[in-house]
Amino acid sequence: MPTVTLTEQNFHQVVSGNHIVLIDWWAGWCGPCRHFAPVYEASSDQHPDIVHGKVDIEAEVALTAMAQVDRFPTLMAFREGLLVYNQAGFLPAADLEEVVQQVRWLDMDQVRKELAAQGVAPQQAEPVAAATGGAARMAGPASGPVQYGWPGL
Repeated sequence: MPTVTLTEQNFHQVVSGNHIVLIDWWAGWCGPCRHFAPVYEASSDQHPDIVHGKVDIEAEVALTAMAQVDRFPTLMAFREGLLVYNQAGFLPAADLEEVVQQVRWLDMDQVRKELAAQGVAPQQAEPVAAATGGAARMAGPASGPVQYGWPGL
């Protein structure tokens, strides 16, 4: 599946309307962003069930500021509309694949319990609000095997 260009107008709809969304925040002048682009494109081809979005930080200045993204490339992962991963820097293909698998295996019931313990109701943790909330609303990847699927396959 090709990557989706995200803008301030479609960001919320894409993130809230899909089960898993990965977002690459990039800039044309950024060397690591140019090196990460083919890795990210390959992931979008390998995982057509996951929306791979891209935000051009030069074209989407307000959205970038709202999400508090200031290092590039930055990768965010949303699951069920909640920000579950947010990290800046180039990821090799194997590391990106590990992030994808960990997001797939993430125990969302546990994430909601952690949000409740922090006093954040899940309906308050909407995508843009979660992105602007920073690390306080992030959950870490689920523990467990890196590979997705039944053991032994």
